[in-house]
Order: sequence, then C-alpha cells, then structure tokens
Amino acid sequence: MEIDFAIARQRMVDNQIRTTDVTAHELLDSLLSVPREAFVPEDMVPLAYIDTNIKLGASGRSMLEPSPLAKLLQAAEVTSTDNVLEVGTGTGYVSAVLSSMADQVTALEVDPELAEEAKANLAEGYNNVSVVTGALAQGHKANGPFDVIFINGAIEIEPASLFDQLADGGRLIAVLGHGLAAQAFVFQKENNAVSSRKLFNSAIPALPGFERVEEFVF
Repeated sequence: MEIDFAIARQRMVDNQIRTTDVTAHELLDSLLSVPREAFVPEDMVPLAYIDTNIKLGASGRSMLEPSPLAKLLQAAEVTSTDNVLEVGTGTGYVSAVLSSMADQVTALEVDPELAEEAKANLAEGYNNVSVVTGALAQGHKANGPFDVIFINGAIEIEPASLFDQLADGGRLIAVLGHGLAAQAFVFQKENNAVSSRKLFNSAIPALPGFERVEEFVF
C-alpha cells in the first residue's frame, strides 16, 4: 500500500508533537513542511514517521524521535535573524527543519559519508544551509559566532569547547547524561558568562566526541 507522507507528517505533528506541549507555530510549520522520509535510509522510509529513533545505516547514529527532538528545538527559541550551528547533523533533517526558521544554518558532521548524504539531501530548497565536516566538539568557528548551537544527541560532559562560539545572548541546547537519567539544558551566554537552566529529562541517543575522559587516581 502506498503511503501518503503528507498525512503521515500531519499525524506526527498532531499525535506525537503537539501532545507534548510543543506549540511554537514556526516550528510546527517547519516540521509539517520538511519531508522526513527523504532523510532516512531507503529501507526505513515506510517507518519515517514512527515515534522512535531511526538508525542511520551502519554509522551507529540515529535520527531522533520526533517528540523529544521537537521539545529541544522549541527550547532553542530560534528566530528569523539567528545564525545557527547544528552539531551532528547526520543526514541533515534537523538543519532542514531549522532552515525555514533561521537566517543561516551550519550543519556540522564528523562522519564523511553522513556529511555527503546531508549535502545531497539539502542541495535543493535549503539554500541557507552549509554542510561542513569536522570534529563535533570543535564546532565551526569560521561561521560563528552563533546565536543558537543545537547539539543533536546526548553528550557526557558540558560542551565548554563550544561556548566561545556563542554570540552574546546566544543559546546552546544540549542533553547531558545517559539513558533515562539524561537531562536537557539550555546554556545562555550574557556578557561573556555562561549560565545553564535545566529543562526536562530526555533519553536520546549519544553523540560521539563529547565523552568523559577517565581520570586515574594513584
């Protein structure tokens, strides 16, 4: 049976996203306009709108489940004048969603194969998105400073290496921790000082490059 993806997208927004207190109109409109099915592996296309994380081939990475992703994006409070960095773009879905909400989007990816997929997926219709390759924890200073930095996966440590790339008044969205104990935070920079605010518990897949360094005590 052929899938009507427009209906599937509407159901995703109505049943998975609006029901978790995501109400930002610009975000909801963007989620309705971006074809999620175009950003998943070919064998996963029929499952593009299910309420779970989707594995991105053999990379070990995942596209985040719609509900927690939307809650994190809403917390970023992206505006039409913002310069945004997405850390860990995967196949480019989040940058596609951000593209209609922000002025400029830099999609950073460490995996060369995923970066090439993202470039292909974003080649048409997303002219304000630049896909770059590099270590995720190093960000992309050349395109900064950024009004918003969105880390697309859970990390073990505070992303202190990225704070220098935040503009004054900028927000960084990150999930710290593992599994059900992980918590979402918004970090905000004001007058070169960074403060943090806890948002909600959020169990999402881990992103490489932010692992805690083991310390040995003698």
